[in-house]
Amino acid sequence: SGGGSLSSRVMRLEAPFYQREDVVSVARELLGMVLVTEIAGARCAARIVETEAYRAPEDRASHAYGNRRTPRTEVMFRPGGVAYIYLCYGVHHLFNIVTGAEGMAHAVLVRGVEPLENVELMLRRRRMKKPTPQLTAGPGVLTQALGLHTSMTGTSLTAPDSSIWLEDRGLRPPVEKILQGPRVGVQYAGNCASWPWRFAVEGSPFVSPALKNTLQPLTPSPLDP
Repeated sequence: SGGGSLSSRVMRLEAPFYQREDVVSVARELLGMVLVTEIAGARCAARIVETEAYRAPEDRASHAYGNRRTPRTEVMFRPGGVAYIYLCYGVHHLFNIVTGAEGMAHAVLVRGVEPLENVELMLRRRRMKKPTPQLTAGPGVLTQALGLHTSMTGTSLTAPDSSIWLEDRGLRPPVEKILQGPRVGVQYAGNCASWPWRFAVEGSPFVSPALKNTLQPLTPSPLDP
């Protein structure tokens, strides 16, 4: 399906994209990027439509708040461009992208994606009959659809032979189509809970349903670096 013309426009995201200091900008610029997984020879691809930024050490919602180092969070201190996948409530595998320089422990949670390639396999993994937003709208279901698992935490997103990577296919939304709001499920984080570090593509049915009414058009945040 027009593979030749597409491939000339596709660009894999490289380390410099991920290793920038400003995780909030990275979270915003990940909207429209394509997340690709290739597991057991089967490739799936989906466009990112919702993200959340987490910034250690001052962000109380971050697993690395106060630069807390544990066996689970150690991967967050690596140079940006690796996967951080953890188990939530003992059930959901949540996919995060480590950003920033080594030791910064910044990360972006991917909360919603739009299926692009191999939807049939995504449906099988989710035990669904037909594609609806429930397929990939939410951080716990998109990992299931794309075959992402905690065993893949630490995977490089930039290695040539990686099973997980991101591509720029020219699908980024215009600025006026970007929404922002507070992050989901971080009420314990005190004043950090209200930081508007969740970003979503306006009008996409694959934005997770949680707290949708708190999303508003993008405005420059005083908290942005």
